[in-house]
Amino acid sequence: MMGAGCVGILAGAGPLPAKVAAAALEKGKSVFVVGFRDFADMARLAPYPHEIIRLAAVGEILTALKKHGCRELVLIGPVRRPAWRDLRPDAEGARVLARLGRAIFLGDDGLLGAVVRVLGEEGFIVRGAHEFLDHATGKSGTLGRVVPDEQARQDIARGVQVLRAMAALDIGQGCVVQSGLVLAVEALEGTDAMLGRCGKLMQAGSGGVLIKMPKSGQDLRADMPTIGPETLENAARNGLRGVAFQPGVTLLTDPDRCVALADRYGLFLYGLTSEDLKEEK
Repeated sequence: MMGAGCVGILAGAGPLPAKVAAAALEKGKSVFVVGFRDFADMARLAPYPHEIIRLAAVGEILTALKKHGCRELVLIGPVRRPAWRDLRPDAEGARVLARLGRAIFLGDDGLLGAVVRVLGEEGFIVRGAHEFLDHATGKSGTLGRVVPDEQARQDIARGVQVLRAMAALDIGQGCVVQSGLVLAVEALEGTDAMLGRCGKLMQAGSGGVLIKMPKSGQDLRADMPTIGPETLENAARNGLRGVAFQPGVTLLTDPDRCVALADRYGLFLYGLTSEDLKEEK
């Protein structure tokens, strides 16, 4: 159950921070957005109370959040991990970095999970974006007109298997499989760059399949797999035949447009079912 009060949104890039702000207002909350300088989309944040603050100016960020009475926080939108020489943390930032300790050197899950923990220790309740955007996490089965055929279903199963193996190593949330062949796995470059690589690797025959799902045990408050219209555009541009995702734990930045684009390009957009996710004994 969410409490009353102001929701603080720590905003990286893309459209989702503004969508969370709008959804929070619809739920009767007030909002205050901290947009990370060089990352946040300032035009989209303009309608909401906000400040643009440097990522490592932690003291300034915490002061702004507390001044606006924010008790709940949402971290949303991608932020490229900066080089240490570019961070220039303020005094509070240096204190938080010291508390993060070895988590700084872990994969994204370890670092983001540690950030969530530190924010909790500062007295904030960290929420997942999906708690506000519950209409944008998709559903099981085929979302558009195109249904995955048997080969696509086999590639989806192979992708689920690959992502489960990758989870143990904290590598990415996506991969592309074509006729049983793993063309690419997502690492630090993100989904769009991975799809760009796949265009050159695609084999003859039916196109590859993108599979997106969170790692097992992943803290969804820190990082969720995301699919947007640009994902469908890139999938079509690079010769894929469809996109599969785990519903409930994957954010669709614009579900209606995603479905419309899938139909326009003849791609399937498919939410994994409990049967697809059943682990083989």
